Amino acid sequence: MDFFKRHFLVPLIAVLGLIAIAYLGVAANLQFVFGVVIPYLAVLIFFEGLIYRAISWARSPVPFKIPSTCAQVKSLPWIKRDLADKLDNPENKWWAMGRMALEILAFRSLFRNTRTTLLRHQEKPEDSRLIHWSYKWLWLGALAFHYAFLIVILRHIRFFTQPVPHWVTALAEVDGFVQFYIPTVYITGVLMVVALLYLLARRIYTPTLRYISLAADYFPLLLIISIGITGILMRYFYKVDIAAVKQLAVGLATLKPVVPAGIGSIFYVHLFLVCVLFAYFPFSKLMHAPGVFFSPTRNLPGDNRWNLHVNPWNYPVKFHDYMHQEDEYREAMIEAGLPVEKEK
Repeated sequence: MDFFKRHFLVPLIAVLGLIAIAYLGVAANLQFVFGVVIPYLAVLIFFEGLIYRAISWARSPVPFKIPSTCAQVKSLPWIKRDLADKLDNPENKWWAMGRMALEILAFRSLFRNTRTTLLRHQEKPEDSRLIHWSYKWLWLGALAFHYAFLIVILRHIRFFTQPVPHWVTALAEVDGFVQFYIPTVYITGVLMVVALLYLLARRIYTPTLRYISLAADYFPLLLIISIGITGILMRYFYKVDIAAVKQLAVGLATLKPVVPAGIGSIFYVHLFLVCVLFAYFPFSKLMHAPGVFFSPTRNLPGDNRWNLHVNPWNYPVKFHDYMHQEDEYREAMIEAGLPVEKEK
């Protein structure tokens, strides 16, 4: 429990400290620092860090072709394959792209996630057995958070553009179609916070997950929850001059920053937390978002039997690929009943 307290309380205190810094800074009339200097600095750190990480990943050699599954079943004609099998065992780049698309847009591997638990038999321990079952709540919570977060970001484009693009207006209208409160309640803003609270509660109350969770796992959750809550408070409970907020946002986007008076402290707290998230993103586990594009277990087709993958670390040698081996041992393979690409 001390281990958990240390790794949970430290990021919690850090997030509360960030909120206090912004609030006290605005009270000290540092609106220009929190409204202009810090946002520009955060965006600069975000893009520099993102480009640096992407370039370092792209330059990393791939010594082995390690797709999570292989497509050698293509050589076994008696195995029937449907669409799901071809996505699981992509035999070319097009099927690999389909697997990547489902992974990015629908979190397919998380959807197929299963839980394993040892079911203990009290009277006969030797009869204890492992049971497996699907665990879709994690997939649903993660999917709800990511799509809600994406829509929230897209809705915020209206603050940085004049005139507002029609598709942004349409997106906001669809998001707030359930009008039961004034101002209009955006469903994604509430859904994002609820999904995050579920993911946080799951991490806290699941013993095995709590045991492996570090401060780096709790901090982004608490930070984004704080961003969502301050956004909700700012929209529905505290009065904020929206016209002044847009003036500030447009000024930042056009590199002509202006800090209007009377925006309100909670806006600067919200903005400061967003800036911290931007600056923290390239150096955190949140980089799994662009990192999935560089994952060799996902983006490589399983065509090892047809295309030779050359290890970039190897010194120049003459490779003896699979087809050469099959040419050499084809008769023995056929006699042993092993599948071959060519009969003769």
